[in-house]
Formats: sequence, structure tokens, C-alpha cells
Amino acid sequence: MEPSRDPAPAPAPGPAGPHDHASGSWRPVGAFAGCTLIWSSTFLVISIGNDSLPPVWAASLRLFLATLILGTLARVRRLPLPSGPAARAATWYGVLQFGLNFPLLYWGEKVIPSGLTAVLFATIPLTTALFAHGFGLERITPLKIVAAVVALGGVAVIFSGQIHDVFPAAPFVAVLAAAAVASLGTVLLKRGPRQSPIVVNAWGAAVGLPLCLAGSFLLGEPHPLPLTAGALGPLLYLTLAGSVGAFVLMAWLVQRWPATRISFIAVMTPTLAVTLGWLFRGERLGLATLAGSLLVVAGVAISVLSDRRRAGRAPAPSPGSAASAPE
Repeated sequence: MEPSRDPAPAPAPGPAGPHDHASGSWRPVGAFAGCTLIWSSTFLVISIGNDSLPPVWAASLRLFLATLILGTLARVRRLPLPSGPAARAATWYGVLQFGLNFPLLYWGEKVIPSGLTAVLFATIPLTTALFAHGFGLERITPLKIVAAVVALGGVAVIFSGQIHDVFPAAPFVAVLAAAAVASLGTVLLKRGPRQSPIVVNAWGAAVGLPLCLAGSFLLGEPHPLPLTAGALGPLLYLTLAGSVGAFVLMAWLVQRWPATRISFIAVMTPTLAVTLGWLFRGERLGLATLAGSLLVVAGVAISVLSDRRRAGRAPAPSPGSAASAPE
């Protein structure tokens, strides 16, 4: 499947030059940190919310609220809807990231603990590297594979002594599948033309909502309104901090950094999730956690070094050339 050559819509406001692409600006670093901090908490909050609402129904409510809020923001700012290649990229992003990832993740977390879910989502750097290579967006260099293996090794060390129960296979497969389709959705979004992160997430949430609702009805879930604090609190946090905050930051970042480097958010989050578990559930932080955290940071550093070395060797792209498309 070759990238479309149709004219792209006007880019979203904000600089799009090599300064961002080469990571010279602190804004991409801030977006990376914001996504990491928010998503470190969302696994825990999803698990808490599942105690009060059926999981896929809760995901559907989140997408409904996100569509309303982001759609309103787009209308107030008079941002145009995507068309052509941008609409196709946003639609695939919505189907995969929201229509499939969300119900699989929420349903899996009904059984799988939030910390272990974060560990399984740490497979995203590997699948992202494969998808980005398959679509011709990035080369899958040996150093990048080493980075992913080192970081995943750190996650394994963190949780090596913490899993004692045996869980059914289906939720494990669901969470792993959620991680895979999420990484594919990000890569397909990156493959399209640059567009407003607010619009692309409003569009994506609207596309994913009917798929999520269909999953809820197929599972035979009840559909209560979130009228209690235990139901409404997690829903609002996940909508505002997760969908309106982190996903908008990620959609902005994905058009400025290589997809594989962005995917290391999924490796950083388990480290911080351990701290949240200690603060809110009394989980202990031992030497394994510290050693694993160092390995995770080392993996991220290796990935950044790999991209910097490649950027330093590559010639500057000319405006309008194929190489100047978001990497």
C-alpha cells in the first residue's frame, strides 16, 4: 500500500521545521514527559473505574465525552475537518487506537492487574519498530532493537518478583493485542499528512465510539449511567487527562519525532506505575525496581542516541521533497 500523493490539507498551527524534527526544541520533550506522566496513572485509574462500570461500556462513555469536548474545541478554534489522505489516516487511527485498543485494554484489565498491563504494553516499541519499518517510515537498525530489548529487560526485572497468581490466557492476549493495534494506529497516523492533534483525536474518538459500543453490546454488558463518585471520577479523569490531554499531546508529538522513539513512552510508564502502586496500594519498591528502572532509562537513551546519529548523518531534506514528510 503506497502513500497517497493527494495534496495535503493545510498544516496545523505551529512550527514544523527541522528544529522540532531534530529534537532541538524542548516542546517535544515536554510532550513526551506529559504523555508519560499521564499514562503512568491511566492503567491504575482504568482498573479502579472497572470496579464501578462494565469495562467496555466505560470505554464507550469516555469516547463519547472525548468526542464532545474535542469536537467543541475544534469548532471554537475553527479547525477544518480532515480530507483526503488526512481523513484516511485519522480514520485508521480512530479504528485501531480507540475502536479496538480501548475495548481490548479495558476488558483485559478486568482481570489483569494494572501494573502487569503496563508491562504488557511495554511491547509497543518492538511492534512499532516493525510496523514503521514495514511502511517505510523508519529503518529498523540493530541499535534500535538493542534499545527495545534492554528497556523490556528492565521492565521484566521490575516485575520479576511481583507476579504470583495465574491468570486466564484470554485477558493476556487481549492486552497484548491492544498494544499491537495501538502501535499500528500511531504508525498509520504518522504515515499521513500533518494535521491538528485536536481534530485528529476528535475524529478518531468519533470513529472508535460505535466500534466500542458494538463490543459492549456483543459482550452483553449492562449500561448504567455513571452517577456515583467511584464511576464518575475515573471516567472524567481518563477523558480529560487521557483523551483530551495525553492523546492530543501524542498526536502532536507523533508528527515531530520518530514513531519508535515516541513508543518508548510505553516502556517508561511501568516504572512510574510501580511508584503509584506503592503510594496508593502499599506495593514495595525493592532493589529489582531500581535496577529495572536504570535499564529502562538506558534503553530510552540508546534509542535517542540511535535517532540522533541517524539524523546527524542524513542530509537536510529540501522543502516539498518526500523526505520532508513527518518521519
